Amino acid sequence: MHDIKPSSHAAKRSTSGRGGYDPELTRQNILAIATKEFAEKGYSGARVDEIAAQTNTSKRMIYYYFEDKEGLFVAVLEDAYRRIRQIEATLDLGGLEPEAAIRALVGFTFDYQNSNEDFIRLVMVENIHQGVHLARSRAIQELNVSVINTLRGIYERGVKDGIFRKGIDEIDLHMTISALCFFNVSNRATFSQIFKRDMASADMLAKRRETVIDTVIRYLKK
Repeated sequence: MHDIKPSSHAAKRSTSGRGGYDPELTRQNILAIATKEFAEKGYSGARVDEIAAQTNTSKRMIYYYFEDKEGLFVAVLEDAYRRIRQIEATLDLGGLEPEAAIRALVGFTFDYQNSNEDFIRLVMVENIHQGVHLARSRAIQELNVSVINTLRGIYERGVKDGIFRKGIDEIDLHMTISALCFFNVSNRATFSQIFKRDMASADMLAKRRETVIDTVIRYLKK
């Protein structure tokens, strides 16, 4: 890692009133700008110089925090997955009946992905690169364990209650939910053009949301 120390002009000052350097605030500022840059231009098209120009810091400071461009992209991916998993954790799905819990989780996933297109684009970019950056991150693997454990718990309760059929793998279930919600964002523009429907309209989103939830429930039920 580059041996560079923060300077008064290289990073944003804290807004706490003390006027001191706030490393976490600087790091979050870099990640926010980098997320937009990578989502819009992909890994290959994004430039650290351009990211630095839009932040409250410098290119040298970006390298101080993230080592290199690849390290920055890995951090952006980690941050993107962390945000969705943190919100999922607040849903209190364990307090709901199994079917209601699945409906809530699928509805949340649909809403979150439609409201966070940068997340979809980042995942698409990483798939173009065959997941090589994710392979560097133990944090992402650990972050995504939570959603699998949550699904397993809901599913097992549903099987025990005689609501859900046996033999469904929780990772396959997660993939099914993700695919249905993801496709609605990733292919929205092409579907809108081909079928001459505004797939981003409130009416179409509401109809599609119910269709996705219903599809998952029908897949699970006996």
